[in-house]
Amino acid sequence: MHPAPSSASSLPAPKGPSELRAAALAALLDPDPASKQAAVQGLYSAWGRGELTIDPVVDRAATEEARGLAIPGRPSRPLLVVPNALLRRAMNSAEGRAIGLHALSHIEFNAINLALDAIWRFPGLPPDYYADWLRVAAEEALHFDLLSRHLQRQGYAYGDFPAHNGLWEMAERTACDVLPRMALVPRTLEARGLDASPQVRAKLWQAGDRAAAEILDIILRDEIGHVAIGNRWFAHLCRERGLEPVATYEELAERYRAPRLHGPFNLEARRAAGFTEPELAALQAAALSYNHKSE
Repeated sequence: MHPAPSSASSLPAPKGPSELRAAALAALLDPDPASKQAAVQGLYSAWGRGELTIDPVVDRAATEEARGLAIPGRPSRPLLVVPNALLRRAMNSAEGRAIGLHALSHIEFNAINLALDAIWRFPGLPPDYYADWLRVAAEEALHFDLLSRHLQRQGYAYGDFPAHNGLWEMAERTACDVLPRMALVPRTLEARGLDASPQVRAKLWQAGDRAAAEILDIILRDEIGHVAIGNRWFAHLCRERGLEPVATYEELAERYRAPRLHGPFNLEARRAAGFTEPELAALQAAALSYNHKSE
């Protein structure tokens, strides 16, 4: 068991279900970011104290989604738009940094929901799977807290700028099966953050926002662990189903319309997150091939 994030170490368990997967669904449905964050961190603290059980058998997706629940719960703001409609400003201005911090906050808010969804949606997995994703949810909640508080210190709040829904759209595409979910959310979309983080950090540091740059250091450290969890369970599922990982990933990326990944890649961070050398070679070859076709 990993230690709980520091802000959750003594939080009481939220009122509600004492079974982890049902409690994760309850937190997922909460539309208020602050309440969702507190619920997740309380769940992780309660899990560390042994106050939650896990029922991996029940198919909650079959029983709960039939009720027509609005999944995930989200606030009325930010306004969700297509990616090319997002505001873009250089980070050497105060507004540009606020827009960048807001985009990062939105990613982390979505990441809380993604981790909670991974817990409640998929039955029949080992207990460690559910514990892993609860840890991810708690760390994503901490990241959201750090970023949203820093955004507030700049005179803005989460919801002040438009955002896009790309992360959750992939979650919806992969709702039918945990294998593509593991392949294409943590190992693809979230792994892109490993590649992008050093450049974003450098821009924030150069702009004089060292506090934001230090938050990015925390996020990169933790995200390596989150992508590693995705790699762990993708490899587990491939072994269980008798599938070859590299070919399986390529087939799933094509079937579920995963975005094409472009370099430069943070190979050091990807290796630390458990990507194998054949996987990294295939990643770089696919990016090179796509770049040649685009020229």
